[in-house]
Amino acid sequence: MLLLYIVNYLDRVNVGFAALTMNKDLGFSPSVFGFGAGIFFFSYALCQVPSSVMLQRIGAKRGVACIMAAWGFLSALTALVQSDAGFYAVRFLLGVAEAGFFPGMVFYLTLWFPRRRRARFTAMFAAGIPLASIIGGPLSGAILEMNGWGGLHGWQWLFLIEGIPAGLLAMVAVKLLPDGPASAPWLLAGEKEIIARHIASDGLSGQSALWPALRDPRLLALGLVGFGNAAALYGSQLWLPQIVKSMGFSNLQTGFVIALPYAAGMAAMILWGRSSDRCGERIWHIAIACLVSAAGFAGASLAPSNVLMILALTIAVLGTLAYFGPFFSFPSAFLSGPAAAGGIALVNMLSNFGGFLGPTLIGLVKQRTGDYADAMLGLALVLTASAAIIVALGFAMATRKVQIA
Repeated sequence: MLLLYIVNYLDRVNVGFAALTMNKDLGFSPSVFGFGAGIFFFSYALCQVPSSVMLQRIGAKRGVACIMAAWGFLSALTALVQSDAGFYAVRFLLGVAEAGFFPGMVFYLTLWFPRRRRARFTAMFAAGIPLASIIGGPLSGAILEMNGWGGLHGWQWLFLIEGIPAGLLAMVAVKLLPDGPASAPWLLAGEKEIIARHIASDGLSGQSALWPALRDPRLLALGLVGFGNAAALYGSQLWLPQIVKSMGFSNLQTGFVIALPYAAGMAAMILWGRSSDRCGERIWHIAIACLVSAAGFAGASLAPSNVLMILALTIAVLGTLAYFGPFFSFPSAFLSGPAAAGGIALVNMLSNFGGFLGPTLIGLVKQRTGDYADAMLGLALVLTASAAIIVALGFAMATRKVQIA
């Protein structure tokens, strides 16, 4: 699952590295690139619930294989883009193709691990986000150096080379990814019973019907929290290569510099997820992560030097990643079965509208002001609002004595 998510995320955000040369070759302005990078998240968000419900019904094996084959093809197809409209279209379709993967995999974890251990394993799976940048940063920088090979630009090679693994891994998923513990060939019958007993220990008190769950106001609140984090995460991630390169680094050096904040973020993600499970607490782990990230973005907007700006952005990235384990294990605390699959997808859908806002906002602000300071401050404010919403939700649920661990 981790390997699949690394490839998934790399194909989602490699456009940020491609922009180091693609924008000049195609004449894209900051606002054009920001909108094209962000429109992925608009279609990605719209298709979350139907794609995730489909994955839950047909099984992980077939669903993931179809999703991967489609997104690998579309990612590679980006190499043929020659216009603004073409860029927007292929990014929109890529969002449709990838929509069901992440929420489907988060639901898949609920079939294997009980609630009290779920944040750490969600964080381990979501570690594909920083790993995609740790691996993909230097790799993408190196591929851009292939400019001119075979008559293609470096950014075209980037989309082609990084799109191929998804198609190959689709066949691997069919072979190795069972639909659940009951169909896992490497487990003995007694081991399958142990897993089933641990899952059953969570109880069935949570909502399991899909449509009533989708009207749950707690999911709307979580979606608003995720909106702020997604705006910050994707806004910074898709623009970070250009921010770092503007400091005077080469394409290859930019890839290595960007890997550093994500290495720190991966450690924070796993440790924070384990802490959330150990304490049996979600609300404050989410809120603190958002506030740490907000402090990082605020610091980046005021940083007087490149070194301090990179340090501040490292803190910002660390916070946006640390929140994943506690946050995405939260909906399954009060949902189960189809409701959990659809509820997680709904939260991710609302969150990823923030993924559209973040890159687009930074592009517009950059084009108007010529720098990134005001955009960084805006992201800090959005994250602060997310922290306030999750704390308010926690108080509301505690008042009603709702289980939130």
